This record gives sequence, C-alpha cells and structure tokens, in this order.
Amino acid sequence: MISTLILVILCLIVLAGLWYLLKNTIKIVINSILGLLLLGVVKFLHIFPILGFPDINIGWLAVIVCAIAGIPGAVLYMILHVFGMV
Repeated sequence: MISTLILVILCLIVLAGLWYLLKNTIKIVINSILGLLLLGVVKFLHIFPILGFPDINIGWLAVIVCAIAGIPGAVLYMILHVFGMV
C-alpha cells in the first residue's frame, strides 16, 4: 500500500515537471515562429525601402537569431540592419 502511494506521488511529480517544461517549450517555439513571421512581413511589405533603407535580407543569420531569440531577436536584427551592421 505504501509503495503504491509513493509510486503515485512520484508519477505526479514527474508529470508536473514535464508539464512545466512542455509549457515553456511551447512558448519558446511560438516566440520563435512569431519572430520569423515578423521578419517575413517586414520584407513582404517592403517596410525598409519605404523608410529609405535597403531591403532586409533574410539569410541564415536572421533565421538563427529569430530561432534563438524570437521577436526580440527579429527587432535586434532590424536595428542592426538599419545601422548597416548585418
């Protein structure tokens, strides 16, 4: 009886840990996808040429930055593009 109760408690602890990790992973994936979409929308709508800057290039560097940092990474990439650093 005690061993069954301990096993149930351990399973609940593992389940709670997996839920916490999965919940954070989903947020990170959504943030990364939204960062890539932000760059795509900026390029599709030609925002930078309208503002007088060269059009933004979406290459491997932009994809890696957005995959790691998401929306803040996309904004950082655009700021660096405005100052001519990427």
